[in-house]
Amino acid sequence: MTDDRNRTSVLRQLAALQKMPFSELQEKWRDLYGTEPPHFKSSFLRKRLAFRIQELFYGGLDESTRNRLDEIADSLEDRKPKTTVEIDGQVLPGTRFVREWKGKLYETIVREDGFEYNGQMYRSLSAIATAITGTQWNGRKWWGLPSKNNKKRG
Repeated sequence: MTDDRNRTSVLRQLAALQKMPFSELQEKWRDLYGTEPPHFKSSFLRKRLAFRIQELFYGGLDESTRNRLDEIADSLEDRKPKTTVEIDGQVLPGTRFVREWKGKLYETIVREDGFEYNGQMYRSLSAIATAITGTQWNGRKWWGLPSKNNKKRG
C-alpha cells in the first residue's frame, strides 16, 4: 500500500513538471540537485528533473556500475578521432567527418578535389548536408566545423 502511494507521488511529481513555468523548474533543480541549474531550455530541465525524481525514488546506478562506466569512458577517450586538420581555414584531404542525424550516422571524407559521401563526389559540405537532410544548410555548420570567420588565431 505504501509503495503504491509513493509510486503515485512520483507520477504526480512527473506530471507537475510538465506544467511548471521555467522559474519553478529552476527552483526544483536547486532542491533536487543542490546546485544552480544549467542555462538550458525548460525541456532539458524537465527531462533531467524527471530522471532525478525517479532516481531518488527507485535508486540510481550502484557504485560498481558507475565505476565501470567511468572506465569505459576513459578508454574511449583515447580512441576519439583527431579533430579537423585545417591550414589557413582549408580542411586537409583525408579528414573524415562523422555526424549523427535522426538516429543514423553519416560520414564524409575530404578529398583533393572535393568531398566524398556515399561513394559520390561533391563540391561542398553544404551539398552533402542538403542531400542528407533535404533542406539547405551551411555545410560547415551542419558538420560541426567553426565558420572560417570565427576560427581561433594562435
